[in-house]
Amino acid sequence: MSRALTDELRALVGDAGLGDLADRRFERDATESQGLSGRPDAVVLPASTEEVRAVVAWCCAHDVPVVPRGGGSGFAGGAVPVHGGVVVALDRMTRVRSFDPLLWRIHVEAGLRTSELRRIVRESGLLFPPDPGAAEQSQIGGNIATNAGGPHAFKYGVTGRWVTGLEAVVPPGEVVDVGGPLRKDVAGYDLKSLLIGSEGTLGIVTAAWLRLIPAPEAAAPVVATYPDSRAGCAAIERVLGSGIQPAALEYLDAGALLAAGGAAPFEAPAGAFAVIAEADGSVAETAAVAAALHEALGEGALALHAPTSAAEVAALWRWRDGVAIAVTAQRGGKMSEDVVVPLDRLGDAIEAVLEIGARHGLEACSWGHAGDGNLHATFLVDARDPAELERASAAAAELFATAAEMGGSISGEHGLGLVKSGHLGKQWNDATLRLHRAVKQAIDPQNLMNPGKKA
Repeated sequence: MSRALTDELRALVGDAGLGDLADRRFERDATESQGLSGRPDAVVLPASTEEVRAVVAWCCAHDVPVVPRGGGSGFAGGAVPVHGGVVVALDRMTRVRSFDPLLWRIHVEAGLRTSELRRIVRESGLLFPPDPGAAEQSQIGGNIATNAGGPHAFKYGVTGRWVTGLEAVVPPGEVVDVGGPLRKDVAGYDLKSLLIGSEGTLGIVTAAWLRLIPAPEAAAPVVATYPDSRAGCAAIERVLGSGIQPAALEYLDAGALLAAGGAAPFEAPAGAFAVIAEADGSVAETAAVAAALHEALGEGALALHAPTSAAEVAALWRWRDGVAIAVTAQRGGKMSEDVVVPLDRLGDAIEAVLEIGARHGLEACSWGHAGDGNLHATFLVDARDPAELERASAAAAELFATAAEMGGSISGEHGLGLVKSGHLGKQWNDATLRLHRAVKQAIDPQNLMNPGKKA
């Protein structure tokens, strides 16, 4: 940073609000496309909405890009400062502004971590249902910015479903409030939903009103393994066709299960396809749904596993959370992209991932949120090999086109960020793209808010 820039930002956020440029975490996020990084001109860690407003106003006045940053756990390069500028990290904005457990609502600042929010509300017998990965790292503001999902989004929906109000800073440095501690609000355009999922390209979410529910009394997962993906996908459709409402409905294809199976808390036969479902609710409701899942998933299954104790259930989900790490360990790197297809095309999409990988000379596998048709399609690479990374990028582009051709989406929960920038035309026609760009132009005419992302 130049001395002048340092001095001007220090005047806005104080010494404690200036980040260290030597801290390399501000150059990247958790994106698995190896080598994706940028170099910020400055890093600020504001402690209040007023400080965020002042920084955004300064950047707009000086034509400096603004890169909002939550926990840095994103997989699309959304927090990477590829055009330099000022990284605005919300780590210090962690206050709970109000908590009304009897009214099932909480008002929090954007830097509060997902795990801490869930702990706070759980102490009052409540639940904030969204459970995106990296809960110890991800922040509520980042979850809102990407409209993050997770395994239990099948029953409970993505993050945006639980947001009733937002405070945000938008160009050229103004604070806007939409919604609030409300259960209904249809006044005006749905600006709240426009900001949710905007990936910091329209403004910076600084606080949110969130809706809560009573925590389920019980949870009962069921794991079923099948000889191949077609049998597994048939079981998934059978669950839905039976009218069962599981809380989660996940899958791992043979490659993913092979990579992670050694640590699985159940028998994982080589070459098998796995389905994980979970019942939750009252004790009686959980037992009834679990019994129905056993029946629906048991047909054609190689084996069923049904943990019963809280420790066993927790162990299963810890293992599921570690699948990505286990897959990465196979070759030291991977390019993993989330796409979504209609549920009746899930089997086709799972097979297509393997076919695309083979065409590009890459080992491939997938796992993900089966009930939502959401695949984490993965191409294994040696991160040190530029040729493999290039082939993986080409495979990812083909994957996006394939998902769109199946009537799906190029992103279900990771956003577009930088990684998928330029691919939206595979999914939308020209008129829709123009409308998308008009929104950006109207709110951020200088194109300073996270430029190059969500495009």
